[in-house]
This record gives sequence, structure tokens and C-alpha cells, in this order.
Amino acid sequence: MKRPEYCVLSRSLLGVIVVVAALGAARAEVRLPALISEHMVVQRGTPVHVWGTAAPAETVSVSFRGETQRAAADELGRWSLHLRPGGAGGPFEMEVQGSNRIVFRDVWAGDVWVASGQSNMEFALKEANDGKREIATANWPQIRLFQVEQAVSDYPRPDLSTKRGWTACTPESAAGFSAVAYFFGREIHQKQQAPIGLIVSSWGGTPAEAWTSLGTLAADASLMPVFAQRAQMADARVETQLTIEKETREIQEAIRRAKAEGKPAPWLPWHPDFRAWAPAALYNAMIAPLSPFPIRGAIWYQGESNSPPEKARLYARLFRSLIEDWRRSWGQADLPFLFVQIANWESTDDWPEVREAQRQALALRNTGMAVTIDIGDRVDIHPRNKQEVGHRLALAARAIVYGESVEYSGPALSRLSAEDHGLRVWFDHQTGGLQARGGRLDGFEVAGLDGLFRPAQARIDGPSVVVESNAVTSPVWVRYAWSSNPPCTLYNGEGLPASPFRARLSP
Repeated sequence: MKRPEYCVLSRSLLGVIVVVAALGAARAEVRLPALISEHMVVQRGTPVHVWGTAAPAETVSVSFRGETQRAAADELGRWSLHLRPGGAGGPFEMEVQGSNRIVFRDVWAGDVWVASGQSNMEFALKEANDGKREIATANWPQIRLFQVEQAVSDYPRPDLSTKRGWTACTPESAAGFSAVAYFFGREIHQKQQAPIGLIVSSWGGTPAEAWTSLGTLAADASLMPVFAQRAQMADARVETQLTIEKETREIQEAIRRAKAEGKPAPWLPWHPDFRAWAPAALYNAMIAPLSPFPIRGAIWYQGESNSPPEKARLYARLFRSLIEDWRRSWGQADLPFLFVQIANWESTDDWPEVREAQRQALALRNTGMAVTIDIGDRVDIHPRNKQEVGHRLALAARAIVYGESVEYSGPALSRLSAEDHGLRVWFDHQTGGLQARGGRLDGFEVAGLDGLFRPAQARIDGPSVVVESNAVTSPVWVRYAWSSNPPCTLYNGEGLPASPFRARLSP
């Protein structure tokens, strides 16, 4: 006769076996990443990549636009296949068949753009100028929206988090969506007459190194200060947390008093999110999972968090590294990468250095920059005129990516030459001629070999600007709009502003 405790053990063991078997059966089901779902847009003109998990050695078939392809899952349960490219159109149906069957309806083919960066990319449509009117007209059935949930990771994740998946652009879905991405996508859709997929992966107040892979950061000795800065942040973590707790108590009391006195409530001082500032943390969780999904290009609005002096000096190298990193991740060496130069705002940090680093990134092929030095807000780091930002990004896409004959940049520094006791600055992108907004050129400075800049008089002379200063008899340096909130007066005939710049006369 069996001992009673053995019977109990047998029943427990049987229960474990049943649970394990059930989990195994669940894992055997074909699963796909969050990006592949109903209402999605797949990239036209490129092979359609479909991937996921299944039971090891299980054959999975995918049918789309009259074609069926099959792939066997590897020993770890991963499978991947490609379907032939096609033009824009839809709606289509995609069927995935393994041990289970999944059908995705309302799938379109068009152009997919990833929009990333910090708070000015995150900035919602409902907060933009004329937000209510813009939301009311945001009915675009062939524009599809996908919002990546904010997350961090120590390693590249195979999938990402999203609350809603792909949705058609409606007033409801667009209201909380990125205003810049929406205005950009709307113009591209109108000009291309093709479905547009917009994937927003952004996090306010985050630095570029968090959006760059660890391998890229670690491979470049010039970027090692990124890790030193992280170490300093970690060493101060306990003190910072105690400071936040103290400030929170003080603010709560201040809010109570303000409410009692009928005064505006104060804001809690901002501190960087420790998790989101870790090198590669956002790349791992919010970019790497996107990279298997073919896209047309990326738009980027970031730089404010890299403006402190110790970070600004690294930004030129870091930003170029980020662009090249993403191109490797997507396996596309010339992936279009369009970005916003940070706007004017009163700051004590090195905003001019960051703007110059962004301008220098234009040396990389298939890049474009939307200059916003004239549409910022002196007292608000989040300017509300996101319509013009989206439009200027769209102009860059229309010219660089889609080959339209449109001017997409304001006057851009081309070269310098000596001019008697001054300098002559030559410009590209001067469609319609160089113009002085308000009738007078301001914001130019020159310096001699000592590097001490003095205000300069400037005048337009055909395709160039001549700059002189009585205080600098032999200038070798010139710069324009070189402050956090500078005067901005130089435009072309298309109404696009010149980028701030700094340049030295060649010996």
C-alpha cells in the first residue's frame, strides 16, 4: 500500500507536469511582434519582413498579396521570412499559419517613418498651436499611427510595448500623438498620395547616448566620456534621490499655500530620469525592436539634453555615431535621416555648440535639417508652432527622399573668402536671393587669430554676405546667430532661415 505522502507528491507532480505542458503548448503557438498587426503600413518597394516565434522546427507560412512564403523555426523557436516588394496600396489581408492561424486585415503598403527624440518630438498635437482645430480635421484613413511605450532595457529587446498598436489617424488617435510627426506625415501623404505609417518612439528629457547602441558607444574611444558621465550620475544617485524627496515635500507645501491664497501652483524642479539616461537604455528597448521592420526613413528632434557644456562638446561625434548606428541597425547604409536643429530659447548651456554639431552632421549623405532658430520661444523650451517644424522636415523629405524640385533649406554656409578688412561669406540654398528680414542683418560677429569675437556689420552682396568690424582689422573667424536666443535675420526668398554657424578662413 502506498504511503499517503507519496500520493500527495504524485498529485503535486502531476499538477506540475500539466502546467509545464500547458506552458509548452502556449509557447508553441505562432507569435508575432507588436509591430506586425492589423491596420499596419508595410514599406512599399522593399521586401516585406515578417518574423516571430513558434515551436522549434515548426513550419510557419505567411500569405500576403497573392504570395505565400514558408520558414521553419530554429532550435530556439525563432523564424523569419520575406515576401516580395510591392507598390503602394491596400487594404490587404495577411494570413500567418502554423499550429494556429492569425489573420491581419486592413493592411496597407506605403511609406513608414520612425519619429524619435525627446520632448519636442513627444509634444502632443493637442498642445500645438490651433490644437483643437487641427485635431478636428485629423481624419486621414490612410495615415496609420503607432506609439511605442516608454521603456528601458540593459540589452536589445526582441519586441516592444504599445498600448494601442496600429491605429488609423482620427481626431481621437491623433490628439495625443506627436504633433511634429503628424504634421510631417500629413504633408508627405498629401504630396505622395500614398499610405503613411508613423512610428513614434520618443522620451522627453533624454540624451542622444541613451538612443545609441552600446556597441557603437563602446567602439569609439572619443565617446568614452559618456560612460564617465554615467558613472558620476550613478555616484550621485542617492543624494539626488534624497534631494528629489525633499523638493517634493517642499513643493507639496507650496502648492497647499498657493491654493489657499488663490495663486498659481509652483512646478517641481526637473531632474533627469536615471533609468532613461543610461547609455543605450532607450535604444535597447525602443529602437532595436523596430529595426527588423523596413522603413522609409527617420525624423529626429533632440539635442536639448545634450546642451550642458560637458555633453555639448561630445555631441558632434555622438550625433553622427547615432545616425550611422541606426543605419547599421536597419541594414541600410543610406537610410534617410532628417532632423530638427534645436530652436531659440534662453539658456545658459551650450546651445550654439549643439546647433553647430547638428549642422556638421549634414556632411553625412541622405541627411536633412529643419532650421527652427526663428520659431522657438524665448521662455518656453517647448514652442507650440509644430506646424512649421513638420513642414520644414517634410520639405527636406520631399527634396532629398522623394526627389521633388523644392527648396528645403535656408541659406547654408558654403565657403569663406577674404575681403579687404573683412570676410565674404558664400551661401548655398539661396533660392529667391538672400534677404534681410526686417531690412537689416544682425547677429554676425568676427574674430581675429585671438578668437575674441566682436559684433560685425553685415550686408548682402549678391550670393554672399560681407562682414566687417572696426574692432577686428584682420578677421579670420565669423559666426552667425551664436547664442541660445539670437537675432535671426538672414533668409532666402522661400522664407527659410539661415542656420547658425561658425567658420574659420582657410590659411
